[in-house]
Amino acid sequence: MKRTLLGALALAALLSCPLAPAPALADHGLKDSIYDPGRLPPRDSVLKVRVGETAPDFSLPVAGEGGKATRIRLSDYRGRKNVLLSFVPAAWTPVCSDQWPGFNLALELFGRYDTQLLGISVDNLPSQHAWIEAMEGLNFPVLSDFWPHGAVADSYGLLRSDGMAERALVLIDKQGVIRFIEVHDINTRPDLGTIVRELEKLPKD
Repeated sequence: MKRTLLGALALAALLSCPLAPAPALADHGLKDSIYDPGRLPPRDSVLKVRVGETAPDFSLPVAGEGGKATRIRLSDYRGRKNVLLSFVPAAWTPVCSDQWPGFNLALELFGRYDTQLLGISVDNLPSQHAWIEAMEGLNFPVLSDFWPHGAVADSYGLLRSDGMAERALVLIDKQGVIRFIEVHDINTRPDLGTIVRELEKLPKD
């Protein structure tokens, strides 16, 4: 009971502080390794998908344990799990380095809604691997949309003209249908509270 209460309090704090810095980077002095691109145009792409449509399928490599790459296909989750795609612009940038460690703390919450979180960036596997290690690991798959460069982001209309992806969330139900899309201001971190409200709307089994 005590553990449940502490977990609920931690989650409440997480939801109420969506812009809190990533403790892993701050605690280990790695914030000096972060490249700050400065303020960018909030959005620089045109969506190619809409809510209610079937999500474009894809297969992307993910860095596995021991540096051995495997692949994940979106349709592998069809009929089994809801999927939340989290596109971020680039590794080693400040907002992205806060956002995914924050999501990592909320994985239990996503699990309550039978939802698998998949992180996607246009970085190559070695860069992603080093970045994830610097953040002391992430407990969800991080997929590389490096080559053909940004092809998956582009298929969703989320590839910016500078070659980075938008900061975007795409929630897909167990039938492969898109239920929610948010193309967020690239300069700020999405609100977890918004994600929770959309998870609550997912069809029940």
